[in-house]
Amino acid sequence: MKILLIEDDDLVADSLMLALRSSGYSIDRFREAPGAEIAIATAPYDIVILDLGLPGIDGLSFLKQIRHKKISVPVLILTARDSYDDRIQGLDCGANDYVTKPFHLGELEARIRALLRAGCRNVTSVEIGELTFDTVGRVVRKGEQIVELSPREYAVLEILVHNIGSLVTKQRMSALLSDWDTPLTFNALDIVVHRLRRKLEPYGLKLQTIRGLGFLVES
Repeated sequence: MKILLIEDDDLVADSLMLALRSSGYSIDRFREAPGAEIAIATAPYDIVILDLGLPGIDGLSFLKQIRHKKISVPVLILTARDSYDDRIQGLDCGANDYVTKPFHLGELEARIRALLRAGCRNVTSVEIGELTFDTVGRVVRKGEQIVELSPREYAVLEILVHNIGSLVTKQRMSALLSDWDTPLTFNALDIVVHRLRRKLEPYGLKLQTIRGLGFLVES
């Protein structure tokens, strides 16, 4: 899953990117709203994490602009503004969630997962063959046994599971898994899918490569 982080505090941004990337998320980070506006218009994002106290155009103005443009990506406000009125204003401007600083990373990740589930009818687990895909714990199990996947393998599987029965093109998969400055090549993507297939097909997962197009997980 791909996250757009708009945060001008380098310490907060660096710690968030380190933690979320280790969980398998791809992240693009911008310090100011203008660059983020270009990014959100040109790349697919699953969620936006937005600070309000940005230099120049503030976070609320950015939020109003993207909602005015009918961009419906979930937005989680992450800010030091903690008054009751600030929360109301943020939610009324189109935010899906509101978290104040300082924050616990575990809670923030749980809120991110909740927003992602809401976009997929709030499903908390998906069964495929002998496997259970746990969207809360972000793990794959065979019975009680956890099937070990790398963060990149999990990220690929997560996209496919949220699109069961539908083709996910290589272009879209690569876009969802690439950071702004480090694109994921098709060759690298093929290697990840090959490893994923080798690990999961023995348990009944049917992962097809549609030659020249993309990938498909059958229900």
